[in-house]
Amino acid sequence: AIYEVNLNLDAAIADDYLAWLREHIAQICALPGFLGATLHLVVDPLSEPGRRALCVQYRLRDQAALDDYLRDHAPRLRADGMARFGGKFSASRRILHPIAN
Repeated sequence: AIYEVNLNLDAAIADDYLAWLREHIAQICALPGFLGATLHLVVDPLSEPGRRALCVQYRLRDQAALDDYLRDHAPRLRADGMARFGGKFSASRRILHPIAN
């Protein structure tokens, strides 16, 4: 499974947010069932002036590992980002399952 998190943030916090996000990604990837993650700068569609868009794609062993994360870890980890940067960013999420070609 792929767990995708799309982030839209104030450009003014971009450096601080990115430093925090790299540590956040490392914490998540250390959890059971996570196989790794890729951090992307979104270049299309173009961000609004004064904004930055990022996308993180986490690779997981299976849906059960994602369910465990969402139930047992996500609320605490999301709260940390809100406490530090609340109101200066937004997040949306998607879950993707591969289809055999």
